[in-house]
Amino acid sequence: MKRILLLFFILLLAAGCVEQVPAPSSPTKPSESETKPVKIVERESKIPPDQKKITPATDLLPPLVHSDEYSKPIPVAYPVNTSGAEDSAFIMPDGNTLYFWFTPVPGAPLGNQLDDGVTGIYMSKKAGSTWQKPERVILQDRGKQSLDGCAFIQDCVMWFCTARTGYTGMHWFTANCQDGKWVNWKNADFNPEYEVGELHITADGRELYFHSPRAGGKGQYDIWVSRNDKGTWLPPQTIEIINSLENDGWPSLTQDGKELWFTRFYKGSPAIFRSTKVNNQWQKPELMFSQFAGESSIDSDGNVYFTHHFYKDGVMLEADIYVAHKK
Repeated sequence: MKRILLLFFILLLAAGCVEQVPAPSSPTKPSESETKPVKIVERESKIPPDQKKITPATDLLPPLVHSDEYSKPIPVAYPVNTSGAEDSAFIMPDGNTLYFWFTPVPGAPLGNQLDDGVTGIYMSKKAGSTWQKPERVILQDRGKQSLDGCAFIQDCVMWFCTARTGYTGMHWFTANCQDGKWVNWKNADFNPEYEVGELHITADGRELYFHSPRAGGKGQYDIWVSRNDKGTWLPPQTIEIINSLENDGWPSLTQDGKELWFTRFYKGSPAIFRSTKVNNQWQKPELMFSQFAGESSIDSDGNVYFTHHFYKDGVMLEADIYVAHKK
């Protein structure tokens, strides 16, 4: 198993969300069906009734914690996690809004995911200490198809990966928040030569961290950083002390920019590592969580949200969003 997360985006993004030239299309006026709101389908209605929920008590390979700074990881409660597959968590800094990717049947063919009406990005808000029913994040017009994921949000802008009507291959898009909805989605302006994979932009907007298989790295995926100069992302540089001969990817940073979290294989399964910045230099990474723990996201209190996959006999059965609270 060479790739770290095995749901639809990792299969489709073998080159790390590489942008390609959009397919030519004529500038026709949108039809009435395209301008109407997209019909919302209840995501749990598409989960097969015989697909049983796996719990920590029945998990054969539970995630392990390797740091005294954190409590034992636990699954985020229902209604966020279901017997379907929840993946690719992104927690907002205040810890009260959670974005994630969902598909009802793990390992389903991409065509099924495209047509099921529920696969995509969801958002849940916390009321007190309770997560509320997740809502589908709509990023496409009615009458058109898309598969969206890899959500990263900063201020009022979302960056997301997408395969959609009118475009060839995968692309990075952005959308803006307005009146509680995401609107004005458009192609992002990353240089295609950078081969930008899943990303995180620092809170000050000056640095773009991403994974990529681009030439010049050490292994398969490596983590790169591009710096912003007056609105232009400069040619990326590899981070020597972070990268290894393994897959190093899915970067996430703390709000102060002093911790870089990422995913790498450890003893045969995905694990989460952390590097700290000392005197403006990244330090040797340390193992934080292991055993099918990947794609972390950290709130301002230091709580770590990540994806945990449930495996049996080498087969991925389900995926949930877990959280490890900072002590």
